Amino acid sequence: MRRTIPDMNTVAVAITDGMLHFELSVAFEVFGPAPAAVTGPWYELVGCGSDAVRAGRFRLEPDDGFDRLASADTVIVPAWADVDVPPPADLLDAVRAAHEAGARVAALCTGAFVLAAAGLLDGRRATTHWAHTDVLAERHPRVEVDPDVLYVDNGSVLTSAGKAAALDLCLHLVRLDHGSTVANAVARRLVVPPHRDGGQAQFIASPMPAREDHPLAELLPWVIERLDHPLTVEDLARQAAMSSRNLGRHFRSVTGTTPLQWLLVQRIRRAQELLELTDDGVEAIATATGMGTATTLRRHFNRTVGVPPDTYRRTFRSSHADGAAFRGHPARLS
Repeated sequence: MRRTIPDMNTVAVAITDGMLHFELSVAFEVFGPAPAAVTGPWYELVGCGSDAVRAGRFRLEPDDGFDRLASADTVIVPAWADVDVPPPADLLDAVRAAHEAGARVAALCTGAFVLAAAGLLDGRRATTHWAHTDVLAERHPRVEVDPDVLYVDNGSVLTSAGKAAALDLCLHLVRLDHGSTVANAVARRLVVPPHRDGGQAQFIASPMPAREDHPLAELLPWVIERLDHPLTVEDLARQAAMSSRNLGRHFRSVTGTTPLQWLLVQRIRRAQELLELTDDGVEAIATATGMGTATTLRRHFNRTVGVPPDTYRRTFRSSHADGAAFRGHPARLS
């Protein structure tokens, strides 16, 4: 049975020998200090393990034992350093117990091997670092391994690709629980792009690239400032002083998607912000985001976010007041 408690705020990080310190640090950085944008409860973060461990060159002392995982709301399993070494039985038992108790379990990078060994990925789509996807698929044939995405959200079980994608997945969890405004605040503190969609290929730059030396560096901010305009591919190509075909090639290279798909995602993100931060009606938000009508906004919003705009607003107004969790879907690029 899934948990129904209102705050869903306890995050337990599984700590044991053989885990990589980078992904451990990601979990503690994202779920540790609360950003100023949080107006309700933040996460209670605990490290759980059977004993003091070494992660890389660092020694860590867990706050509690593995049995604490079963009472957590979210369990983070960091990257497993050597995928040829079986994870310890007490870790597998604890992860299974947590999932059976209703926890949301997320594996970072090669932490997917721990979830697979625990049987949590059987019959599910999952990903891991591109260098190990073939091994994961061969070793666990019941897992549907997708090597071409940043992270996979199955609701109660989530997996990410390597390093930076682990950060993307953690920010995705914050976005589900607290909304895009809070997740963006965490991203700003960490000086990383606020959102990269999970369906994005592992080798493709983010929808809002961090680099400033790409061919669309001047165009993308120009578009963001004009989301209330009915922009077309021709409008973008004209502003960028290039042909529509050339523009499409650059968009694929820089953002991993087409100009119109990228533009739609930006409009949806702006709508999310306005729903969270203003009292504007759906019709006004449709105009402000260039969607034209409330009907069009509702159709695209429901398809990409997973809930209607009104439901999203009610959820996050409640979330900001009392820390309620949101079980939506990330905005997709297609």
